[in-house]
This record gives sequence, structure tokens and C-alpha cells, in this order.
Amino acid sequence: MPELRDIQFGQSLDYPTVNVNVDRQKAGLLGVKMSDVSRSLVTATWSSRFVIPNYWADPNSGVSYQIQVQVPQTQMTSIEQAKNIPIMNRDGQDLLLRNVASVTPGTTIGEYQRYNMQRVVSVTANIANSDVGSVAKRVEAALKELGQPPTGVTVTMRGQIVPLNQLMDGLRSGLLMAIIVIFLLLAANFQSLKLAFLVVCTAPAVIAGVLVMLWLTGTSLNIQSYMGAIMAIGVAVANAILLVTFAERSRLGGASAALAAAEGARSRLRPILMTSLAMIAGMMPMALGLGEGGQQTAPLGRAVVGGLAAATLATLFVLPAAFSIIQSRAHRRSVSLDPEDPNNSAAADGSIKS
Repeated sequence: MPELRDIQFGQSLDYPTVNVNVDRQKAGLLGVKMSDVSRSLVTATWSSRFVIPNYWADPNSGVSYQIQVQVPQTQMTSIEQAKNIPIMNRDGQDLLLRNVASVTPGTTIGEYQRYNMQRVVSVTANIANSDVGSVAKRVEAALKELGQPPTGVTVTMRGQIVPLNQLMDGLRSGLLMAIIVIFLLLAANFQSLKLAFLVVCTAPAVIAGVLVMLWLTGTSLNIQSYMGAIMAIGVAVANAILLVTFAERSRLGGASAALAAAEGARSRLRPILMTSLAMIAGMMPMALGLGEGGQQTAPLGRAVVGGLAAATLATLFVLPAAFSIIQSRAHRRSVSLDPEDPNNSAAADGSIKS
């Protein structure tokens, strides 16, 4: 995967060590215990200060001083010198470490890391010339190709991928919730599910325009582009409300659905174009990504430009046709239950009395 750079393990898996394997049978014959070996090794390779605390009190001042035994590092620089570490047996005789143990170079894990009490070996990498979401999908595909990991081993992706997935899920849910809320508000305003559905039908055109624009410009679907899509849906719904309101008013006035749709599109052509073009013109500098840091906010501008361009075409050409089809057989009676409403048919024929 050429997008991944500086791939490395997060832990040191081959930390250099010196392995001391004590021959217990030989040590027992020579009168050497494991505690004697470990005490000599600590003194020679580290220090006795943390293993055998020893303090001396100055009789004059009463101040205690810690005393520790340690072989200078300059005198312990090779495995041969380690093999010559003296060890005292129970009879008081000095033996060498080579007499009771084998000393060989080796490697071990430098540090054990755990996550939820489970040992972790992490593989880290940087990303170049790509986005986190695309690389995460390729890594997931590569992990699936590897098949089932061994028993007791689990493979998970962490880092920036986890919050990115959570954020994208939240944005998708927020976009869907915004469309549902707009639909319910329009249904309450028009008192008609069909008219509310007509207005909300511009949302797919916005999403399609956003995706096409992002694909043409090579922009990823990210937080900024989601925000731009939500903004474009808001403007597109406002234009659709304007057209549907005037078309429905003409239809209730006696015109057919087709003529009412054409009249609504003709009369609202200039306001819709002015609103959309003003928004697109305002977002063009941002969409071009000019200036320092412009590429960070460019997806927002590109999403707005693409979404509004597609939504404007859908509002002026597709929405009137859909209105004429859906409202062709709709009645012209008022749906209001207000007895004071002069358009209320029930109030007009006197069936509702105050």
C-alpha cells in the first residue's frame, strides 16, 4: 500500500539482552544457590540500591547515607567480562559465573503494553497522498484477505480511524434526521403529505450533485463536505417551497396542475436563480481553495456549489413535472378545520356553526 509510510512496530520487539541460563545441577554440586547468582548479577550489571537497601548513619551528624555496590559500566562491556563475574558459594569460595551458567546474547520484548488487560503489539504508520477513510477501507480489505487470526489473537484498528467512523456515522444520522424534520414541518405547514414529499424530493438531487462535484474535483467525503451538503439542502428546500407554494396557489385558484406548475416555475424563476447563483458565487472562492489553508475548507464550498447546481436544475425542470403529475387529481377543497376560514367547505355550506 503506497499510501502508508514509516510503518513500524510501536513496541521494541527485539531489545538486546544477555541471557544467563543457570545449570541447577552443577550449581548444586558447587554449593551455589540461585540467590547467590542473582545477587552477583545485580551488583555487576545494575546496582544493589533497589534490591538490598543499605544505609550508614554518620555518628557525628546523624545523617543517613545510602550505600550501594555497583560495578562501573566501563568495566562491564562484553559477554566475556560477564562470564567472569565472581560468585561466592556456601563454603566461601569464589567461583566464576561461567562455571555454573551459560551466558549468551539474545533479544526480548523491550516493553509490554496492554489494552483492557490484553497484551498489545501495535503497528503504526503515517498516511501520504490519501485520506484516512480511504486508507482505512484498504487496510480492512487487507485484513480480510489474511483470514482468521490465530486463537486468542484479535486485530483491531485504532488511532484516528475510530473517531472518524463515529463522526461520519453521526453526520449521516444528522443528515437523515434533518430531512425527516424538514418533511414533518412542511407537512404541518402545507397540511398535505404530497406537497411536503414534493419539496423534500429535491434532497436526492442535492446529494447527487454533491457526490458528482466531489468526484470531479477528487475531493473526499469528509466533515466539511457533509456540512456543505446540509447547507445546500437548506437552500434547495427553500427554493422548492417557493415554487410549490405559488404553484399550489394557482391550482387552488382554478388552473390545472400542469398550468399551475408552469406558472409557478415561470413566476419564481428569477428569485430561485438569484438565490442559487448568489450562494454559488459566494462559495466559489472557498471551493477553489485559494489562500493559505484553503484546501481544508474547499470541500465545503465544492459541496455547496455542486449540490445547489443540481438542486436548481431539479427545482426548475423536474419539480414542476412532478407537481403536475401528483396534483393532477387532487381536490381543491381546503383542508382547514377552522370555522372562520372562508375557504373551509364545511363552514361554507353551514355544517359548522359557531
